[in-house]
Amino acid sequence: MKIHSRDLNDSDLIKMRKILLEDGPNNWNFLTNESFNHQFQLIKEGKALAVLAEDDEIVGFAVLIFREHSPEKLEKYAKLSSLDYINDVVVSRTRSGQGIGNKLLNECIVIAKNRASEAVYIERHEENLASAGMMLKAGFEIVETYYDPSKRFVGSKSTTVLKKYT
Repeated sequence: MKIHSRDLNDSDLIKMRKILLEDGPNNWNFLTNESFNHQFQLIKEGKALAVLAEDDEIVGFAVLIFREHSPEKLEKYAKLSSLDYINDVVVSRTRSGQGIGNKLLNECIVIAKNRASEAVYIERHEENLASAGMMLKAGFEIVETYYDPSKRFVGSKSTTVLKKYT
């Protein structure tokens, strides 16, 4: 299993979209075509990076969004010029439970550190225990949990924001 970043081609984007739309949706994740398209536009423009997990094909990925292109709502916690943001982490269901998500997170952290970012931010549904465990294992700490019914439709309807200093 190779965890890395590389230039993407059209077939990579199709495979990534398929993984995201088939294996990403659950009660805890907020996935929209608009978000997906925005992420991949940022990647094409060099404002974000896809970190891939691949053997013979892509089996998972994370999207690391660079500094000022990160969500503006993060300005509440730090200057955008000092941070990077992990938008999506998704692994094919056929490969879940193998630690691939954690490896993707760790590679994003290394890339952010090499870019001289002070911290990496990420968010999840408050009650998403699988994501919580993966993020805590990677060293993320909770910054805030807030009620977010426009993005979270089940359970507590709350988003938890986490960060890791690089």
